[in-house]
Amino acid sequence: MVTNPKKSPKLVVMVDSYPHVARRAAVLLLLIVVAACAAPRVPPAPISKADRDELIEVFLAGYRNISERYIEPVSVKSLALNGIDGLSSIDPALKSRVDGGVVILDYSGDRIKTLLAPSTDDLIGWTRATAVMVEAARHVSPDMAVASKEKVYEAVFDGVLSGLDLFSRYAGADEAKKNRARRDGYGGIGIKFRVRNNRLVITATLPGTPASNAALSVGDIITEIDDKPVTGRGKREIVSMLRGPTQSTVALSISRAGRAAPIRLTLTRAHIVPVTVTEKRESGILYFSISSFNQDTSHSLSKKLTRARKEMGKRLKGIVLDLRGNPGGLLKQSVKVADLLLTHGDIVSTRGRHLDSLHKYQAVGHDLAAGIPIVVFIDGKSASAAEIVAAALQDRNRAVLIGTSSYGKGTVQTVIRLPNDGEITLTWSRFLAPSGYPLHGLGVRPTICTSSTARSALSLVQKTLNTEAELKATFASWRRPTLQTESTRRALRKTCPPERHKANLEMAVARQIFDIPTLYTKTLDLPAGMSQARQ
Repeated sequence: MVTNPKKSPKLVVMVDSYPHVARRAAVLLLLIVVAACAAPRVPPAPISKADRDELIEVFLAGYRNISERYIEPVSVKSLALNGIDGLSSIDPALKSRVDGGVVILDYSGDRIKTLLAPSTDDLIGWTRATAVMVEAARHVSPDMAVASKEKVYEAVFDGVLSGLDLFSRYAGADEAKKNRARRDGYGGIGIKFRVRNNRLVITATLPGTPASNAALSVGDIITEIDDKPVTGRGKREIVSMLRGPTQSTVALSISRAGRAAPIRLTLTRAHIVPVTVTEKRESGILYFSISSFNQDTSHSLSKKLTRARKEMGKRLKGIVLDLRGNPGGLLKQSVKVADLLLTHGDIVSTRGRHLDSLHKYQAVGHDLAAGIPIVVFIDGKSASAAEIVAAALQDRNRAVLIGTSSYGKGTVQTVIRLPNDGEITLTWSRFLAPSGYPLHGLGVRPTICTSSTARSALSLVQKTLNTEAELKATFASWRRPTLQTESTRRALRKTCPPERHKANLEMAVARQIFDIPTLYTKTLDLPAGMSQARQ
């Protein structure tokens, strides 16, 4: 470039045209450029003691909990080395390695920091080593120098957890706040909305919430929130404006069709738990769709089922639980949902390395459905907590399962809240169905399989009954965990391949077996032979 004038046509022309002035200018410019290139990088401001203490506190909490609670034994050394290596996600020029008993951090091939490696399970030593390497990286890497603490935590814990399993993950403070809102609820007014043509349009109000109590309506347009215009704001920012501590107030300006002047309302935020259970009634069938399992799922189902039974009376001939596409959620909520429909016996058991991960959950109440026939829909996206409910009701001979094999996520995650308000979701146990088989990698097999079928509902039921011996043999193999290998699990799942289903075939099959009670009884008994489940 300028440092080689002979290769710069523009500079050569300038020198040739103005021999004295141009030459002096060119030399001056060259000196400036060379000086700039030779100048050392200005190091970032030193990490304050408070920031260093927070780094150590957060890393310590993460390493301690993971090493103690993860489902498989894992050394603190391996966690820390993976965490330090995770800094390369911020700046790929950073590379860490171990040479003998020394931990080395390189930048663009140059060694910038060496440390004597602490002993394998020295929690304090590896925590401090991680913090030291972070600080060293900040002094040579421009990207690290400007990275926020949250970005550093994300890089380190993503590195740590990437070496464990698919379901263990880190969420920063903002994402963790949203996760907690989905699980536990949040302070809000209880509306669903979409931003259309730069306008906030209400699409639903949740019953019993401040929005419904204030008579907000579908189609209302919120134009201002606390005197701030909504126009031009994204959905995430709008959600943040609407939510806040419970009992705090939010002022809204609303445009409503047929009203010339805007409506001004002040609402007091309440604790809002996302709705996970929706209900339909059709021809004597009570249909519940459960989208996930949060802290209100079992209570919501109990309330809706009690009310529907009272209102429908003898017209109620069957209950459907639709768990298709349900990704799971809270373990204890899945146990409570199963318990609503069982009178006794095992629901699920969990086994892990940590003492607190060892549990056996049993039904302790009464069947809220009072023996009314139950059908459960599952598909290839039904996972985790949804699989617990499906397996328990099938193994306890309480429901007929219709659909495809489920996802096969048979591990339980615990949520670890960190000092920075982020959280680690960590796999810490596996769960077993009442009949004793582990669901991980296998899933739940429906009694009536709808995978890749073009059959009518009735012919599908008849086919199931006509292959009774073969089907019972399949269920026997499904529940024989000691003989299962990865290849046998794959072969078993192929007997009813997991698929994503949204069509109405499952409902048509349910109607057939509800309308003909003998069909329900026969299909209910097909997975029989589970001595452990029937104790």
